[in-house]
Amino acid sequence: MTVTDRAVWSADEALEQLYAAHWRALVRLSVLLVRDQGVAEEVVQDAFVAVHARWSKVRDPDLGLAYLRQAVVNRSRSALRHRGVVERHAATLRPVDSPDTTPDTDRREAVLDAMRALPQRQREVLALRYYLDLSEAEIADALGISRGAVKSHASRGSAALRALLEETL
Repeated sequence: MTVTDRAVWSADEALEQLYAAHWRALVRLSVLLVRDQGVAEEVVQDAFVAVHARWSKVRDPDLGLAYLRQAVVNRSRSALRHRGVVERHAATLRPVDSPDTTPDTDRREAVLDAMRALPQRQREVLALRYYLDLSEAEIADALGISRGAVKSHASRGSAALRALLEETL
C-alpha cells in the first residue's frame, strides 16, 4: 500500500492500523510517565479517541503516530496533574509493599523512583529516547520542543538519573 492509498483511509481504518501496530508501545510510554498500568491504558485509549475525532484535520496521515505520541504525553501530564490534586485534597490509602520482592523488582522500582524524581521534561525525554528508542527529531515533535532542548534535557536527565541510582543501588 502506498502513501497516497493511506491518505484516503478513513479515520476508522487509519486508527485501526495504528492501534494494531503501536498500542503496546504507547501504553508502555504512558506507564513510564504515570507509573500506573490502568491509568496508562486509559490515557492511550483516550488519545486514540481524540485523534480519531480530529482525523479529518490531520494534514499528513503519515504523521498519525506522531500525533498519537504527543496526545499520550499530554494526557499523561494531565493524569499526573489530576493525581496531584487528588492527593492534596483527599486522604489516600497507600498499598502495603509485598514482602517477597526480588532483586530485579527492587532494581526496577529504584529506576522508576529515580525517574519519578527527575523534572517532568527530563523524564519525558528519557522515556521517549531510551524506552521507545525515538530519534531526537521524533522526541522534539512529540514534546513540541527543539532538538537542542531534547539534547539538553537528555544530558541533564541522564546525569541526574545516574547520580540518583548511585545513591540507591
